[in-house]
Amino acid sequence: MPQFNWNDSKNLFSKLTFRRFVNAVKVLSSFYVSRVLKRPVQWGYPVSISFEPTTSCNLRCPECPSGLRQFSRPTGMLKNDFFTRTIDEIHKELLYLIFYFQGEPYLNPDFLKMVKYASDKKIYTATSTNAHYLTDETARKTVESGLDRLIISIDGTTQDVYQQYRVGGNLEKVLAGARNIVKWKKQLKSKTPFVFFQFLVVKPNQHQIEEIKQLAKEVGIDEVRFKTAQVYDYETDPNKLIPTIDKYSRYKKNADGSYSPKNKLANRCWKLQHANVITWDGLVVPCCFDKDAMHQLGNLKTQSFKEIWHNDNYKQFRSQLMKSRKNIDICANCSEGVSVWKE
Repeated sequence: MPQFNWNDSKNLFSKLTFRRFVNAVKVLSSFYVSRVLKRPVQWGYPVSISFEPTTSCNLRCPECPSGLRQFSRPTGMLKNDFFTRTIDEIHKELLYLIFYFQGEPYLNPDFLKMVKYASDKKIYTATSTNAHYLTDETARKTVESGLDRLIISIDGTTQDVYQQYRVGGNLEKVLAGARNIVKWKKQLKSKTPFVFFQFLVVKPNQHQIEEIKQLAKEVGIDEVRFKTAQVYDYETDPNKLIPTIDKYSRYKKNADGSYSPKNKLANRCWKLQHANVITWDGLVVPCCFDKDAMHQLGNLKTQSFKEIWHNDNYKQFRSQLMKSRKNIDICANCSEGVSVWKE
């Protein structure tokens, strides 16, 4: 599960009903039983789900399929009626809902309606944004929607550094959007959304780590978190993104100058056990590393979510992971357990 500070944690646990608690216990128990039996056991339903509002994006970040327009799947917008139908089915077990996979959520005109719908079901809601669309009016609507957590991606404290990764982005717009959210939280006397700056540490911006902490204080942001960058061609790092500060790198440098992932892939995965991702057009995939939805475990246009969660495709994928996770392509770059630091 994602990390929380005390105030954020209280908000999360306020959403915990008896039924959601029992479901979480089932999921956690099945994870450990699977390890003991050395075969997949799946009790309960997901504690956390990511719903993709859109694959469209206004930026062109160099390690993002959405930004590079390199998807093998179609681009589109999540429809509100499709979303509400799915939430109606699973909301009694679901505790945590992330409105993000690929793309910029605020480009979907129904995005905040969907947040409000989930919030009214007492689900903890979160999203990640590049903050270019947080106008004064949109910031007010965001606070009023009941959104619990707002992640603002900000990968530099000066425009020249920021735009090296957030290609096409405007740092002043990001800061203005953040200030709008802070302003409306105060005016509406709302404790939510909990707002944090997420700083993706890459070689061009690693010298600004201390500066982003100070900038966050000046703006009134609740917290700063540092995230390691996923690099697709990590062996040679052609874009020169891997930082030299070891703590903030997913990769280790080998004697020959090449790189390899730090993580050791055990034949188990907590994320697969308690969470999954739904694309804008209803495809259910294992996790956020399957950006092109190559491992389709089900389609919500033809099956209900609960049917998919226990279908043959899911059973086969869970078995494959427990036998040889290293042979699953999306697991090769996995950052489970090493990707985010609070400071």
